[in-house]
Amino acid sequence: MAKQGILAGPRIKRLRRDHALTQQTMAEMLGISDSYLALIEGNRRPLTAGLILRLAELFDFDIRSLSQEEPGGGAAAMRRRLSDPLFAGISVDRAELEAWIDNAPAAAEAFARLFDRWREGGGTGGDQESGPVRAARREIERWRNHFADLDAHAEALADELRIGAGDLYGAIAERLRVKHQLTIRILPFDVMPDRLRRLDLHARQLQLSELLDPAARSFQAAFQLAQIEAKAEIDALVAGAAFGDRAAERLYRRHVTSYFAAALMMPYGRFLRACEGTGYDIQLLQRRFGAGYEQVAHRLTTLQRVGARGLPFFMLRIDRAGQLSKGYAGASGSALIDTVHRCPLWAIHHGFEQHGRLVCQLAELEDGTRWFTIARSVRHHGGAAGIQQAEHVVALGLAAEHAGSLALARGIDLAGPAEPIGLGCTHCQRPDCLQRAAPPIGRVLTINDRERGLAPFTFAGD
Repeated sequence: MAKQGILAGPRIKRLRRDHALTQQTMAEMLGISDSYLALIEGNRRPLTAGLILRLAELFDFDIRSLSQEEPGGGAAAMRRRLSDPLFAGISVDRAELEAWIDNAPAAAEAFARLFDRWREGGGTGGDQESGPVRAARREIERWRNHFADLDAHAEALADELRIGAGDLYGAIAERLRVKHQLTIRILPFDVMPDRLRRLDLHARQLQLSELLDPAARSFQAAFQLAQIEAKAEIDALVAGAAFGDRAAERLYRRHVTSYFAAALMMPYGRFLRACEGTGYDIQLLQRRFGAGYEQVAHRLTTLQRVGARGLPFFMLRIDRAGQLSKGYAGASGSALIDTVHRCPLWAIHHGFEQHGRLVCQLAELEDGTRWFTIARSVRHHGGAAGIQQAEHVVALGLAAEHAGSLALARGIDLAGPAEPIGLGCTHCQRPDCLQRAAPPIGRVLTINDRERGLAPFTFAGD
């Protein structure tokens, strides 16, 4: 089993209830305190390998079932679904939701699948993410994009590499050369026109494209080191996910390897202290850690170490068509991550018009939740004539109640007026939006030939 353990609180709780045991009784059988068992059942502590084996001995069940994902992706994912305006006026509190997942997991999973199909095209299969991408993302969500063992290993390695070396890239290159007999070679674009990174085991070279900027070179070198020195932890995480799809497995492996590489560049403790000391000033963090904007943005979603948590950011990356190519809810629980289409009133779209500048907005959803968002455009793989640059906007979001300590929020009244936005036109119930492109799903259009309102659509209940 994985050294890191897995979060399987609902399954342990169901196992205990199936055997009619109290927490105290089950804890005594396992040789742990009842308070520790409560933390396990609440998904605030992972199951260690020793506890998993003890459970298997006592209750004779298949330990592989523990690695299966929670129904509907877990409580946070279910809460995001229930925040849809479709359920306006229906209040489902946390305890009720967790009881539903615990006591009727099959029904919760069925609801999640049906809702996702409806949301993504009314059952037409218009899913923005392919099967492998969705499967990998759901496993990342199950961990809330925080992998404690990878962070701990990367932090220890970063401390070791920085002994006598102020240049992380140079230290990684030296580590690869001395310990693993791999040299880094920067190749001209015309020699390697269609790759950014290539491992040539015959020549014992890690070959990097000259198109990579310094932050990207450091990341690719760290990625290679992660493949070698964090192999055991990465293999355990991938095995624990138990994917039935090879493509999903490889996508997930790439994600956790990238996670280690970013954690090596931005070690947890040092990075969190820098965040708190600078007011999460993204531009300062970039300079201090030699990282790119997107790298820092992604790292901000991972700061969930027990006893040393950062602010609960979410992150997403979109193209000019509004298509999502990367999205992490982290610990934010935000419904803005799961929308198929993004509201045109959300200021993140303005990032394309203001390349390199940070675009901030205080926004409010229909359910009354308020979010402070930060967006900036990024371009990838430029620097050579005739090479198409990929352009995206990378956005970060934080519940307004947590945004007071941000340097970028200084001078903004976080309790003041906010821009009303929705979860995409087909899921937005606001009747007076002049920007609306489509009526909400499930609402009856009302059309009057004798008059025309300001909004392009009117619907029953306005």
